[in-house]
Amino acid sequence: MAHDILVVGNIPAETQAAVNDVVKALEKAFNDKDPIALSEQFAEQTSWTNAAGKRLDGREAIAEFSAPAMQTFLRDAYARYDVVKLLELAPDVIAVNVTQTPTDSAGTPVKGTHGTAFHIIAKQHDGWKIVAGQNTPYTTE
Repeated sequence: MAHDILVVGNIPAETQAAVNDVVKALEKAFNDKDPIALSEQFAEQTSWTNAAGKRLDGREAIAEFSAPAMQTFLRDAYARYDVVKLLELAPDVIAVNVTQTPTDSAGTPVKGTHGTAFHIIAKQHDGWKIVAGQNTPYTTE
């Protein structure tokens, strides 16, 4: 499903693609229940607040939290992540708004808790990574 992305600032197309690739890799890792691939989308030094309100500092903490979560309460949870806004904060530092739509394992939207995530994605020595962010769940009626 194609959607419009609001781009604020002079963000080159290749940067937009790189940032979107991080979000899509995060989605794939979540849906594949792969805590290592998920954590690799984050910078070594990162600050992430998950949907439960727990702050996780560093890539290792994200992997350690995600591994058991993906085998228990997130085992049957799937989602589609769509970038909806990019805001240039500085060269190679982009604020990213993402919507998360619950899906079944085949990617078909289903009823359930939606999410909205806010990422700060920056170019690091090992590529574009999430350096800070928060995930907020919400329900629709």
